[in-house]
Amino acid sequence: MRIGIAGIAIESSTFSPHRTSLADFRVTRGADLLARYAWTRDSDIEWVPLLHAVSLPGGAVLTDVYEELKSEILARLVGAGPLDGLLLDIHGAMSVVGMTDAEADLVAAIRASVGPDVLISASMDLHGNVSHDFVQQLDLVTCYRMAPHEDAWETRERAARNLVARLTSGTRPHLAWAQIPVLLPGEKTSTRIEPAKSLYGQLEEIEAGEGILDASIWVGYAWADEPRCQAAVVVTGDDAERVQRTATKLAKDYWQARADFAFVAPTGTLAECIAVGLESRARPFFISDSGDNPTAGGAGDVSWTLGKLLAYKSLSAIYASIVDPAAVASARFGGEVDLLVGGKIDPGPAGPVRLRGTVTKVVDDPVGGVVAVVKSGGVNVILTERRKPYHLVKDFTDLGLDPAAVDLTFVKIGYLEPELYKLARGWRLALTPGGVDQDLLRLGHMRIQRPMFPFDPDMPDPDLNAVLIR
Repeated sequence: MRIGIAGIAIESSTFSPHRTSLADFRVTRGADLLARYAWTRDSDIEWVPLLHAVSLPGGAVLTDVYEELKSEILARLVGAGPLDGLLLDIHGAMSVVGMTDAEADLVAAIRASVGPDVLISASMDLHGNVSHDFVQQLDLVTCYRMAPHEDAWETRERAARNLVARLTSGTRPHLAWAQIPVLLPGEKTSTRIEPAKSLYGQLEEIEAGEGILDASIWVGYAWADEPRCQAAVVVTGDDAERVQRTATKLAKDYWQARADFAFVAPTGTLAECIAVGLESRARPFFISDSGDNPTAGGAGDVSWTLGKLLAYKSLSAIYASIVDPAAVASARFGGEVDLLVGGKIDPGPAGPVRLRGTVTKVVDDPVGGVVAVVKSGGVNVILTERRKPYHLVKDFTDLGLDPAAVDLTFVKIGYLEPELYKLARGWRLALTPGGVDQDLLRLGHMRIQRPMFPFDPDMPDPDLNAVLIR
């Protein structure tokens, strides 16, 4: 049995002026690609590595970059010889300049190359988008069931396991699909809290039922302005009637819960969040600079929050972070600096902000490149050469910084990732501006399908009957 592995994985905000280049992708082939998946080592399957490209979320992918990656996947498919199946490891919310449904384009090209008899199984992020054009090319598809995504590798293994099982049995499952006209940010759909906790919590029991192979719910991606952006469900299995009925019920359950989704943390304006943090005795106290979260597609250099923060005269804080290679080049030799930082990729909310202070640390980071810490008053500002999220305790301690030793720690993030969530004694999610603004109504979507909740809160109930694709 020969199964190929390929994919292009990125989450892209069309509201961010950042453009994703080839340098933003980590591209693996051959043994390096297989090394991503521990379960390929002890298997009788011949896993055939093609190409996998993954990038930190960002702006839309440049057209020529996408075409280059897609063309190499197709060329490697031709060179690989006959395959029985293909594991497609993607995110599902890739935007490409000039296109409206990049994943549908990719999988259609793959299907045309491998033909109708090769089974294709896709593993996806629950923040991906599942259009009809996309799903009709697939035989199997599943997605994460946790946000934050602590089950990412488990999901990839499930997609592979389902594929192997179907190749072994020689049977293609039925597949039912439904879209739900609801578009919400991930910070309102975390599986840490209701109603997402229960909606996703029932999936394992559903798929254990007779005639069902897999059941999946997608929240969709809120920061792209494309017709496919909305929630969706897919159910696969051997009992066509039950598959379709189950998908319809899941879609209706999600729709009925639409008004119950709430932010995973207390929210407020930046000023309100700072005031709460300063009044609290809880330390560490984190504030999410949510509008410019690079792990949701933000540019990572919006300086609006930093400008407000530097105006506070008696405050100790860590600010993580601003990507600005020019500022880092000036700061890397240490000493006193007077810089204009941020607002160069995404100048919209604030433009560059003046930062005067002392360089206290310079390190080489495998993700962020050269990273410099500039202390201005009581504020420790982290500047990076390349876009980098700050999700781990080590990200701070490697720079000699301790979130427990300052009043407030600001991170360009939405919901706190597991390590910081565990560390935090206090947390507020600030509704700040940027390419991944949590206030979707401020962004100005023009191309999503309407009516859509919450853009049209009084819309009538939609037809949520699932479509049996096969």
